[in-house]
Amino acid sequence: MEKKITAIIELHKETILKLENKIPEISEAARKIISSLKDSNKILICGNGGSAADAQHMAAEFIGRFKKDRKPLPAVALTTDSSVLTSLGNDFGFKTVFSKQVEALGEKGDILILISTSGKSENLIEAALSAEKAGMFSIALLGKDGGRLKDRAGISIVVPSMDTARIQEAHSLIIHTICELVEYSLFH
Repeated sequence: MEKKITAIIELHKETILKLENKIPEISEAARKIISSLKDSNKILICGNGGSAADAQHMAAEFIGRFKKDRKPLPAVALTTDSSVLTSLGNDFGFKTVFSKQVEALGEKGDILILISTSGKSENLIEAALSAEKAGMFSIALLGKDGGRLKDRAGISIVVPSMDTARIQEAHSLIIHTICELVEYSLFH
């Protein structure tokens, strides 16, 4: 058991250390979000499964606080309204559950953050296309080879790992880093 735990921790550390190569993309993503929020725009965030939980976590950090009490920042996790998700899935198909929300809520200058360990989810690709049509900027947190979503986003941060759990752990670090940079920049 202890050897397995050690192996998991070592793989986690290796994956996190590789994020140093992603610092330019993470920094640029934070800059884009900061600029958008300064212009009174909002952040829309989506993902499936564990990435849906990450989307909700990120929205909560923006709306509540990360490290300091401050004015709430406008962010919406597109993963939380079960009535919207199920009606869109039932009436139009699962690939529309985020794109229709982007069409309804997204405006020029807003940011769409797409979270996916594979970059292959059709509903996220459709959301990226809707964001592009609306004049929004998109940021993708990805893993593996980035999938088709890698080329659809304005900025793609691809975690260099094939292990879903390690990718999700790295996404958490990226999300916290972006939240800290945004909060520091806007409220320091």
